[in-house]
Amino acid sequence: MMRQFVADLHVHSVLSPCAEVEMTPRNIVWHAARHGIDIVAITDHNACDNVTAALAAAKGTNVIILPGMEVETKEEVHIIVLFEKMRQLKAWEQFVYEHMSGRLNDEKRFGAQFVVDAEDELIRVKPEMLLTSLSCSMAEVCTKVNDLGGICIASHVDRPANSLIAQLGFIPPDVELAAVEISRLIRPQEAIRRFPTIGNLPIVTSSDAHTIADFLSGPKTIFNIEAPTLHEIQQALKGQNSRKVVIQ
Repeated sequence: MMRQFVADLHVHSVLSPCAEVEMTPRNIVWHAARHGIDIVAITDHNACDNVTAALAAAKGTNVIILPGMEVETKEEVHIIVLFEKMRQLKAWEQFVYEHMSGRLNDEKRFGAQFVVDAEDELIRVKPEMLLTSLSCSMAEVCTKVNDLGGICIASHVDRPANSLIAQLGFIPPDVELAAVEISRLIRPQEAIRRFPTIGNLPIVTSSDAHTIADFLSGPKTIFNIEAPTLHEIQQALKGQNSRKVVIQ
């Protein structure tokens, strides 16, 4: 039976140096369950160490965690990558590590990068610098993600920094995107008018949360689907089998 699922496909945990310490997996899940957010994608910058903790924290709740990451390509474009299974994300993580800069994080300048467990206990501090671009292109990212069975969404295309439109001004023909994301600053029709090159792609909106207040107040996407899975979301993005996307 088809039903509506409220989704936030762009949420940062304490692993992202720009996120507040309150953005622990358990706290994210607790607030999602309390406020009726059915699907949450944990999408930290160039890393996925806290996704396992989020999956564990969500057990026994109605919250579904989608394994994901927000990647910065060599063009300095941010791309959300989402997978159905953790094993797919781990394979993707290996690809990311092979294309990282090799630089170490400057905590004083960028913030700490905390890896925690499902009880929000600190496991370690990740030393690699995450707020930087990889050595692979957008096309390489999308090809690899799609080969692994995932999907790519261009992050916050309306923003003046680290967005596909700001960096390139157009969508390259060799980049296979499942959708584009707009921020809370713009509505879909305005985005299509201002950025006509995105007109042929589905539009989603997310909180891009770095604080709990962002997470709760930020925009969400509603999917009319049968089950809270990436496969169902893919069908909704394509408008297949009566599945559809509704911007909240």
